[in-house]
Amino acid sequence: METTKSYKFSDINYKILKEIIDFKLVKDRTIFNEWFNFKFEINEYDEEYLMKLIKLNEYNLQDYVEYQLLAHFISPLLYKVYFLGDNFREWYQPEISGIVNGKKLYGKPDFMVASGIREPEKPLFFIQEFKRSIPKSNPPLEQVIAQIAVAMEINKSNILRGAYNVGRYWHFVILKKLAEGKYEYFESDSFDSLKINDLKQIYINLQAVKHKYCK
Repeated sequence: METTKSYKFSDINYKILKEIIDFKLVKDRTIFNEWFNFKFEINEYDEEYLMKLIKLNEYNLQDYVEYQLLAHFISPLLYKVYFLGDNFREWYQPEISGIVNGKKLYGKPDFMVASGIREPEKPLFFIQEFKRSIPKSNPPLEQVIAQIAVAMEINKSNILRGAYNVGRYWHFVILKKLAEGKYEYFESDSFDSLKINDLKQIYINLQAVKHKYCK
């Protein structure tokens, strides 16, 4: 009896992911217009909070190890967005798994928004990974694509969103499933989270996820 080959998300790199699925970058960022142009008013208290977040971290962020980056910068930002609704909530390092193109992918995403009360049910959004400025392990882009692909199988959907950050820089990602084992993805420009205008846009993008796509 043939055993299904398994891969941990943390082991996924470009070469491994290409062995699992056919995925291609689409060099067109207009798909992000609807997402990033979400009408959300940042009031003076929001802006003060974001500016303080920058001030407290701007000289240390590049030296943070992963857990420091999470504790001092990422988690306070996500808490401010407050991913909690009637049918969804935030999860840190939940266990998820699924079969994608005949291969089992599994692991613990750094951050996921999903439906469910005691355990996640329908994944809605991912952020991967809270890494230092120069990551020593596998790049987060392929890992978040793998996680989204698993979520699509769980949800029986063909489009889902995520993001990844390396140090101060954030990128947003949209993955589309075209056919079994065949995908295309879109990657946004980078946002420098230590620049207030970029951080405000990151905050708006995350609010858009909460209000538009967590359903």
